[in-house]
Amino acid sequence: MTDAVGSIDMPDAEDETPESKKKPRKGGKRGKKGPLGRLALFYRQIVAELRKVVWPTRSQLTTYTSVVIVFVVVMIGLVTVIDFGFARAVKYVFG
Repeated sequence: MTDAVGSIDMPDAEDETPESKKKPRKGGKRGKKGPLGRLALFYRQIVAELRKVVWPTRSQLTTYTSVVIVFVVVMIGLVTVIDFGFARAVKYVFG
């Protein structure tokens, strides 16, 4: 499979720079902190991501909830009808 640049499986030779051949850094920001520091960083990142979320308005939330409830009730009715149908068919076949 290829993209606009070239093969995904075979990276282009010019993508590799002399900087990328250096030894990988150990730790970075996470390596210098203990478990509590990493946990605090994790929660800060969670809060940052939640601030990016576009939350629905009350009107949208009411509409979405109503649609889900109606869909679930319709599916319950459909499964109930099919179940009664199979029960009658089994009772008819096996007496």
